[in-house]
Amino acid sequence: MSLGTDWVLDWVRASATVIAENRVELITLDREIGDGDHGENMDRGFSAVLATLDSVAGDALPADVLKLVGTTLISTVGGASGPLFGTAYLKAAGAVAGVAELDGSAVVELLRAARDGIVLRGKAEIGDKTMIDAWTPAVEAADAALAGGASEAQILRVAAEAAAAGAGATEPLVARKGRASYLGERAIGHRDPGAQSTSLLLRAAADVAARLAAA
Repeated sequence: MSLGTDWVLDWVRASATVIAENRVELITLDREIGDGDHGENMDRGFSAVLATLDSVAGDALPADVLKLVGTTLISTVGGASGPLFGTAYLKAAGAVAGVAELDGSAVVELLRAARDGIVLRGKAEIGDKTMIDAWTPAVEAADAALAGGASEAQILRVAAEAAAAGAGATEPLVARKGRASYLGERAIGHRDPGAQSTSLLLRAAADVAARLAAA
């Protein structure tokens, strides 16, 4: 079953919900190794995204919604998160431009383009204790699932699971990028908040795809 605009719209709504539900956790994680505003910023950004959904045309394509998310996050989210996540959604939109129904290959390309956009913007690599430590395992897992013949929902599920594992794997790392890098070894033992929010967003994507597949 391919995924269309209804999946993207429901993913956005589910993302806003899961970010709101985990807002305090994200604030706490960021307070430990950053400036403490990640949860508040992400919640504000996705609340703003929700407010724009009424403007989405009935014939909108997945890329149209992804682009709207990206531009809204960039304009409303402070700190590094707005430009990074905003760029991810914009690059994802570009990867699936003109496509009405996303098959497994398109889903993988969407995820890969989102990750590559973050790398382009933030210059982070795997092991730097950033959101890339969640995004890269997600992309690699999605790619392997696609090669194994997995469905779109299954691809997103393994990507979400890999992102969750990647977020957890940031805890023993020394940060090499962002504000956390100023802490040196004091950042060890703390999870990167951007990796955690990435995990939450990809879990939302997988949950919505699974629900649609079961309908």
